[in-house]
Amino acid sequence: MSAASRHRVLSGIQPTADSFHIGNYLGALREWVRMQATHDAYYCVVDQHAITVDHDPAVLRERTLVSFAQLLAVGLDPAESTIFVQSHVPEHSQLAWIMECQTGFGEASRMTQFKDKSQKGGADRSSVGLFTYPILQAADILIYQANAVPVGEDQRQHLELTRDLAQRFNAKFGPTLTVPEAMIVKETAKIVDLQDPTAKMSKSSAPGCVFLLDEDAVLTKKIKSAVTDSDRDIRFDPVNKPGVANLLTMQQAITGTSMAELEASYADRGYGDLKTETAQIAVDLIAPIRRRVVELMSDKGELINLMGIGAGKARVTAGETLEKVYDAVGFVPLPR
Repeated sequence: MSAASRHRVLSGIQPTADSFHIGNYLGALREWVRMQATHDAYYCVVDQHAITVDHDPAVLRERTLVSFAQLLAVGLDPAESTIFVQSHVPEHSQLAWIMECQTGFGEASRMTQFKDKSQKGGADRSSVGLFTYPILQAADILIYQANAVPVGEDQRQHLELTRDLAQRFNAKFGPTLTVPEAMIVKETAKIVDLQDPTAKMSKSSAPGCVFLLDEDAVLTKKIKSAVTDSDRDIRFDPVNKPGVANLLTMQQAITGTSMAELEASYADRGYGDLKTETAQIAVDLIAPIRRRVVELMSDKGELINLMGIGAGKARVTAGETLEKVYDAVGFVPLPR
């Protein structure tokens, strides 16, 4: 099936950590790789979203490079999908301004993530960028006329805003923008913190987080130190045995083995075996990814060249959309 005949998807990831973690891979990135074969896929390192809060420019630059390298290392192919960095495609920001002019202040104020983040840091210290970033996120999607967007529960509200803005624009200025649908990824593995299995795995909790760039020994130690319980029974019970269930979930997500088979394989065995085998399975998955990232980062010139290729492809599509939008709102076109 040619790319032109496929539905188009858009997804992005922020470069806000030195490494993605196994939850990112099993919950999203692995599905991105699969979608290359079935969709016209656009994947983006959203570095502009990363500056809505205080940041170190040198750290952001390095994290953007290593994030892009990780996308390639997990299996995204520049020949099969369009992989790029958000700030390399200025059409995102240009469309965002148009969308900001279609968004009500009260509408933007109701975005729950802004409420959460501004409450933590204080509303007076929150940037206008933090307030308007859901509108930039809408522009990220609409600029590519994406048919679908893979979303989790925490992003549903933002996708609804995107849909509302596209429908509003089309009603006011004529059919111009594709109204995207939510793509609910089924059977997504939910990997939780190794030290606090009641919490989602997060980069902010390094001891409980398995990073894709962890060395084998570090990764193994983290999993062998995972919190379990005082019982010895190995079974999938997220409520009463969340730590054990988390290790079983990790194994199941990586190997594809059914939970019933996994449980049966640990009959009359202990937590030591469960941790040791989970660690080895994770190492077998992550070590090749880490080695490929190291290889890519050893030639940053070539990595930036690949970024440029992706940005060039993205700008062709984005430019076509922006031209239609500018014409629809009444901007005078520049002579060619």
